[in-house]
Amino acid sequence: MRITCPICGPRDRREFYYQGAAVAIERPAPDAGAEVWDDYLHNRDNPAGETRDLWYHESGCAAWIVVTRDTNTHEVMGAELADDAKAERP
Repeated sequence: MRITCPICGPRDRREFYYQGAAVAIERPAPDAGAEVWDDYLHNRDNPAGETRDLWYHESGCAAWIVVTRDTNTHEVMGAELADDAKAERP
């Protein structure tokens, strides 16, 4: 899989560190029960199809980027700096 870094251009995905879904996950209250904390720490959605993921360009420019890709085909539809993606959110 090739990821186009907004700074460095097209690179092999092995230059990047995958962090997970690029969505905010709400942290439970400190006094939430063990089941709630277990779910927060260990369970994540694993959707088939288009996703937006957070990647770190570890072997390159050290930028955090948001990659839009299809988990079924491994097609990368786009990548943008994480700061730019954050600024687009309402």
